[in-house]
Amino acid sequence: MADLTTNYMGLKLKNPLVLGASNLVTKPEVIKQLEEAGIAAIVYKSLFEEQIQLESLQFDDELHEYEERHAEMTSIFPDLEHAGPKEHLFNVKTLKENTSVPIIASLNAIYEISWVEYAKELEKAGVDALEINLYATPGYFEIQGAGIEDKQVQVVKSVKKAVKIPVSVKLSPFYTNTLNFIKKLDEAGADGYVLFNRFFQPDIDIQEELFYYPWDLTQEKDYKLALRYAGLLYGNIDASICASRGISSSEDVIKMLLAGADVVQVVSAIYRYQPTFVDKVLNELNGWMDQKGYKSLADFRGKLSRKNLKDPFAYQRAQYVDILMKSEEVFKKYPMI
Repeated sequence: MADLTTNYMGLKLKNPLVLGASNLVTKPEVIKQLEEAGIAAIVYKSLFEEQIQLESLQFDDELHEYEERHAEMTSIFPDLEHAGPKEHLFNVKTLKENTSVPIIASLNAIYEISWVEYAKELEKAGVDALEINLYATPGYFEIQGAGIEDKQVQVVKSVKKAVKIPVSVKLSPFYTNTLNFIKKLDEAGADGYVLFNRFFQPDIDIQEELFYYPWDLTQEKDYKLALRYAGLLYGNIDASICASRGISSSEDVIKMLLAGADVVQVVSAIYRYQPTFVDKVLNELNGWMDQKGYKSLADFRGKLSRKNLKDPFAYQRAQYVDILMKSEEVFKKYPMI
């Protein structure tokens, strides 16, 4: 058997398969199956500051809905307050106490002070690492990209200063120069990068003429953007690399490792193929490594990164031009009637 252990942000993991943030963590039977199948670490579903604020407002409205409808009635409830993040923190702590693999907390906040406050509370809950989700959806034309990036870099600096556990950044690919931004985060002390966050995109129901957000699983080949950036980042940053989105087979996992990823996150594949997907991938990864004569992941990790390829144009636009030059040959498999 090959050695599948890997290092992610200083955490020694038994293999490179990590469960990404999702509601799967709310199902104890699924977590147990994933552990038995060999999952190496679990990212708990995200703590959203917006959700806590909204729930708190709704809770307050419901408490006071019937007040003062009669002269005698000033309140029909005792003094209560919304639990805020307490339930989330309790569930994180419970998962940590009942699992044998490292638990990584996921955090989405709005204000710098909130990022720091929630990061500290999650660390107290006993998690092994923290994954912060950086993104921005500008609503004003006047806001410049540089200002958004500066604020996000400051968030990373503040969170790193506030906690002792490793901190990874789950990124959007929508930066003018993603590599430059990651370099800034690297200098700010980030311990890892998750490539990339998948956002729920809006859609329109043309029959009902309604605006809605569909919930879709990632699709095969969605991993290609993460593959490109893993290959570009390998050997050029101090932090760990985690590839995410659309990883649905052992081949996909191997590709990410060859490009330079330390670990991969899977979610949709678990929903689609059940927890046994993990065991299947690990067995096939072992078989491939035996066939190639690799004893450990270190033997081939980053082998096909830009740093280790002789082709100076690997991962660059020149490859796109090469495809265009051969377009007639490429499209022979799609004949027009």
